[in-house]
Amino acid sequence: MDDPPQITPLDHTEYMRFALSLARRSPPKPTNFRVGAVLVDEAANRILSTGYTLELPGNTHAEQCALRKYCAAESIAEEQAGNVLPAHTVFYTTMEPCQSRSAGNVPCVERILGTRSGGNRGIKTVYIGVKEPGTFIIANAGQSKLEQAGIVCMHVPGLEEEILQVATKGHRMS
Repeated sequence: MDDPPQITPLDHTEYMRFALSLARRSPPKPTNFRVGAVLVDEAANRILSTGYTLELPGNTHAEQCALRKYCAAESIAEEQAGNVLPAHTVFYTTMEPCQSRSAGNVPCVERILGTRSGGNRGIKTVYIGVKEPGTFIIANAGQSKLEQAGIVCMHVPGLEEEILQVATKGHRMS
């Protein structure tokens, strides 16, 4: 991971800005949103991993990349992430995690929920920049599915317009 910025503890806007800077690295395509994600140990104010859309091979999403990279660094399978994540792990993602995937990959919501399977601590909070527009999946209910499972979802206001501009770069505008 590149040297992450020094961010004041609990400065949700700055963490979201960092996630947005990651989203900008994603290649513009008409079939993907450009999203950035930051996995953070909130208690220690330490960035555990980062990811952005299409960072890793395949049709990968930002949260998927961040979790894969974290697990690779810990030399564990992704299914074991909840065994080693710190107790106060949170995710910052520029866009609401997906509830379904059209390309056969596991949805990001399921990946996040998987960190809590078997009674593991897992990810406790997801900070979201914007809800997913209905471009590819109509009425994504990712946030509501996370909340139903006991994961707190918090909107980080103030960057919505910029997030959507970055996310949709490469899309055809009618």
